[in-house]
Amino acid sequence: MASNNTSNKASEAKGQTQEKTNQMMDTAKETAQAAVDKTSQAAVAAKDKAVQVAQVAQEQAAKAAKAAQETVTQTAQAAKDKAGQTGQAARDMTSDTADATKKKSQETGQAARDSAEAGKEKTGGILSQAGVQVKSMAQGATDAVKHTFGFDGTGQGGTR
Repeated sequence: MASNNTSNKASEAKGQTQEKTNQMMDTAKETAQAAVDKTSQAAVAAKDKAVQVAQVAQEQAAKAAKAAQETVTQTAQAAKDKAGQTGQAARDMTSDTADATKKKSQETGQAARDSAEAGKEKTGGILSQAGVQVKSMAQGATDAVKHTFGFDGTGQGGTR
């Protein structure tokens, strides 16, 4: 009878230990998922910010290009009027000014595109690093829980 009672207590203790182990595993999984979710949200926010920055840069480049184009148009019209009065020399000077302005406008637009692309690439690298870190942290948490309860095959669990 005493042996039966001891066996029942051992079974009960084993059941309680298993329940606590399951609860701790669930808590670890929830914590890891929360970390993944938080990192994912941060990554999305960073990506959204990078997109906004790129859009602003693109809009500014477009405004600069439009302003340069208007300047070129105005300069060309003024040169055309003067060319009618002064001849070929004025036409040559206007052409040179228009080419320089166009080249500068193209360089400004390219610099803005390059800057936006660099920002986009930098953000992608940050997001990739964050994902790797979260995955590593989640794996470490899982391994620690397994080790603590002896599920990793080492037989070193804290409660048996």
